[in-house]
Amino acid sequence: MLESWPAVALLLGAALVAVSRGQVRMLIMLAAPLLGAWGVYQLEPGTVIEFQMMGLQLTPVRVDKLSILFGYLFHLAAFIGVVYSLHIKDRMQDVAALAYAGSAVGAVFAGDLLTLFVFWELLAVTSVFLVLARRSKHSLSTGMRYLVMQVGSGVLLLAGAIWYASAGNGLTFDYIGLDAPGGWLIFIAFGIKAGFPLLHSWLTDAYPEATPTGTVFLSAFTTKVAIYSLARGFPGTDVLIVIGTVMACFPIFFAVIENDLRRVLAYSLINQLGFMVVGIGIGTQLALNGAVAHAFTDVIFKGLLMMSMGAVLHVTGEMRGSELGGLYKKMPKTAILCMVGAASISAFPLFSGFVSKSMVVAAAIHEGHTVVWLALLFAAAGVFHHAGIKIPFFAFFAHDSRYVDTAHEPPVNMLVAMSLGALLCVGIGSFPGLLYSLLPYDTGFWPYDVSHVLSQLQLLAFSALAFTWLKLAGIYPPELKSVHLDVDWVYRRWVPQAIQTALERLAPVDRSLRDKSLALVDATLSMLARHHGSYGLLARSWPTGSMVIWVAVMLGLSLALYYA
Repeated sequence: MLESWPAVALLLGAALVAVSRGQVRMLIMLAAPLLGAWGVYQLEPGTVIEFQMMGLQLTPVRVDKLSILFGYLFHLAAFIGVVYSLHIKDRMQDVAALAYAGSAVGAVFAGDLLTLFVFWELLAVTSVFLVLARRSKHSLSTGMRYLVMQVGSGVLLLAGAIWYASAGNGLTFDYIGLDAPGGWLIFIAFGIKAGFPLLHSWLTDAYPEATPTGTVFLSAFTTKVAIYSLARGFPGTDVLIVIGTVMACFPIFFAVIENDLRRVLAYSLINQLGFMVVGIGIGTQLALNGAVAHAFTDVIFKGLLMMSMGAVLHVTGEMRGSELGGLYKKMPKTAILCMVGAASISAFPLFSGFVSKSMVVAAAIHEGHTVVWLALLFAAAGVFHHAGIKIPFFAFFAHDSRYVDTAHEPPVNMLVAMSLGALLCVGIGSFPGLLYSLLPYDTGFWPYDVSHVLSQLQLLAFSALAFTWLKLAGIYPPELKSVHLDVDWVYRRWVPQAIQTALERLAPVDRSLRDKSLALVDATLSMLARHHGSYGLLARSWPTGSMVIWVAVMLGLSLALYYA
C-alpha cells in the first residue's frame, strides 16, 4: 500500500532529513518532491485504497483528476521551495517544510473525512514551526495564535464528520452540502483555512512573521488544501459566491494602506482566494475549472512574489515599504523576477494569471452574475494596484533607501528557485494547453480571443493610469511606519484591554473580599485559641477521677440507648 500512497515520499523524506546532515540532507530534500511527483504520475484515475478499522470504512487514497492536479501542484511547490531554502542550515525548518508538504498531499488524496482530519491537523502542527523558526518573542506569540485557529478548524471538521457519519452518511469525502448533518461545521472548518472574511486574520498575522523561506511554503499549501476541499465538498453552494466576492474585494483596501510588503502579499492571497471561492460557488464545469486552475497558477506566481520579497528581507533585513526603495540598482535580477510575478498576478496576457482568472470571470458573466462580474473586475484592477505595482515599486524603485549601498543579489539557489517560478509563469501563460489538460473537465475554453485580451489590456491600462494619477496628485496613501490590524484587533487589542479594564474595576471588590476573608480567618483562629490554646478550656489538665465519672456516664447513656 505504501508504494501507492502519494504522501509517502515527502513524509519519509522529512523523517530522513531529521537524522541526516550536510550534502546528504540536501540531496534527500531535493529528491523527495521529485520522487513524490513521479509517484503521482504513476497513479491511474479511479485507483482506491480502502480498509476497515474498528468497523469504519476508510479510504486513505482516492485518485481522480482533481486530486492528481493538486498532487502535481504540491510536489512542484515543494521542489521550488526546497531549492529556494537550500542556503539555510536549520533542521527544524527543513523537517517541517517537507512534512508540511506531505500533509498537504495526503489531504488531497484522502477519500474519507477521518483521513482528511488527520492530515488537516498535521498541516497545522507542521506549518507552525515555520513561524516559530524565526525564534523571536513576536513569532512565538504569533505562532500560538496561528495554531489556535488551525487546531480549532480541525476540531470543527472532526465534530462535523462525526455528526455527518452518525446520520448514516458514512465517512466518504465527496459532495457534502450545507443541508447535510454537520455540513455547516465542516463548511466553517474549510472556511477558516480558506481565509473567509472575519476568519482570515490568522493568515495576515502569521505569514508575514514566518522566516523568508517559511513564508514561501506557507503560501502554497494550507489555503489550497482548503480550496480543494471546498471544490470537493461544496461545489455549487450559492453562499460561496457572496463570500468569494467579498474576499476578492475587501483585501484591496487593507493592502493599499499596509506598509509591510509581505503583509500586502498576504492580503493579496486572500484576494486571489476570493476568485477561486466564487468559481466553486458558481459550480459549473467552466467555473470549477477556473477555480482549480487559478489555485495552480496562484501557488506559482504568489510563491514567486513571496520569494522575491524573501530575498529582499534576506539581504536587507527590512520589509517595510517606507524603508525600502532603489534596490533595482543592486538587485536587478530579483527586481525583474519580481515583476514577472507581478505581471502574472495582475493577469497580463501571456502570463499565468490571465489563463486561469479569465475562466472564473467568464463563468460569472455566462451564468448571469452581473454584479459579481463587475466586482471581480474591480478586484482584478485592485490587485494590479497593490501587488502588480505597489510591491515592485516600493521595494525596488520609489526612492533610494539606506540599503542601496550594501544591497546585493541573494544566494544563487534563491535566484534559481525564482527563475523556475518565472519560467512557469510565462510558460503556462503562453502555452496553457498543458494545464488545461490536467483540469477536471474539458470545456473547450480558450483565453486568447480578441474580447478577452482587449478587455484585460484596457482594464490594466486604466488601472495603471489611476495609480499614476493618484501618486502624482499626492492622493495615494503613503507608506506609514505603523502596525496595521483588522479583525485581529478584537483579540489582540480589544479583548486584552477589556480584561485589563475588568480587572481594574474588580480590584476594590477583590480587596474587600480578601479583607473580609482574612478577618474571618482571624476570628476563627481566636475562637480556637480560646478553647484549644495553652490556656484554653479544653487544654486544661483534668483529674483522673472526674474523667472516670464522665466515661461511666457516657457508657451508661450508650447502654440505655441500645436497650431502649
